[in-house]
Amino acid sequence: MSQIAYASEDLAENAARSTAQDTFLTRYVPVAGRALMAAIFLLSGVNKLAAPGATVGYIQAVGLPLPQVALAAAVLIEIVGGLFLLAGYRTQLVALLLAGFTIATALGFHADFADQNQTIHFLKNLAMAGGLLQVVAFGAGGYSLDARQVRR
Repeated sequence: MSQIAYASEDLAENAARSTAQDTFLTRYVPVAGRALMAAIFLLSGVNKLAAPGATVGYIQAVGLPLPQVALAAAVLIEIVGGLFLLAGYRTQLVALLLAGFTIATALGFHADFADQNQTIHFLKNLAMAGGLLQVVAFGAGGYSLDARQVRR
């Protein structure tokens, strides 16, 4: 067999492997990432609904005005934003809003760097914002309502 034939077979194998890998990376990995990011928002929103008094007290303790309004806004952002992120609906806009919310939360609630636990929460929020900004930059991926709308 000639070198050209071997090279042609290698190209065909690499193309098939690349297509399968691209499908995995563009369809399955983004939905897994969105689900993992959405989980913290959904759980946090539900926990706030389950114990609104504790959340209002925490908001008051950091000195924010209108703690009941802040609670309602946080629950709305976390639950609706988490659901939209999970479904991949208007994903880049939602991810941008959640990234801003997460940074604001880090600055407003977790900026006590003398407390190691708060420092960890601060850095966790920044890492979450970084992941969300990746979604802003690259979109929802193949398994999303956004991708479904584009295919129509």
